[in-house]
Amino acid sequence: MRNTLVVSSAVLLSLSAVACNDETPSGPETFVVPVYARTDAQSSNFGTPMFGAEEVPPVVNDFDGQAIFKLSADGTTMSYKVITSAMTGITQSHIHIGNSGANGPIVVFLFGFISAGVANDGILSQGTFTAANLIARPAIGFGATMPELVAALRTGHAYVNVHTLAHPGGEIRGQIEEHGPTK
Repeated sequence: MRNTLVVSSAVLLSLSAVACNDETPSGPETFVVPVYARTDAQSSNFGTPMFGAEEVPPVVNDFDGQAIFKLSADGTTMSYKVITSAMTGITQSHIHIGNSGANGPIVVFLFGFISAGVANDGILSQGTFTAANLIARPAIGFGATMPELVAALRTGHAYVNVHTLAHPGGEIRGQIEEHGPTK
């Protein structure tokens, strides 16, 4: 973002007194200085690692995973990728609204439901979703809009997890975080 700063003739007169030139400006003048301001641009990138220890209650296992999200430029579509390492019995994966250390309701499905469970080592699921895929949760004030979901992601009030046959409440979990500003 580029802004300009206009400096008054009084500042210029002060500067001219220091300069080598003995001439005094004949009238009011302006001096334009480019100013490059840092903007607090919000990112369209989100993600989290997932571990059993992050589940509530914690799950002891050797599994881990990664979830990656990217919001479209117009804010209407979210792309995602859920990756797991050598997991078995996977039944589903979701985004939930909930703070770290607390369970919350599902607001969007990312994988499943597969009742028999599947084994996976790599990309479990990938795709896109829009507000049409979100699940309203009036009890917590979630109206199933993309701006509400994005606000929850930006403030750390949403998590993603992967459920298995062995741990139907969740095998691995991670609190979703914003990752750097967009360019």
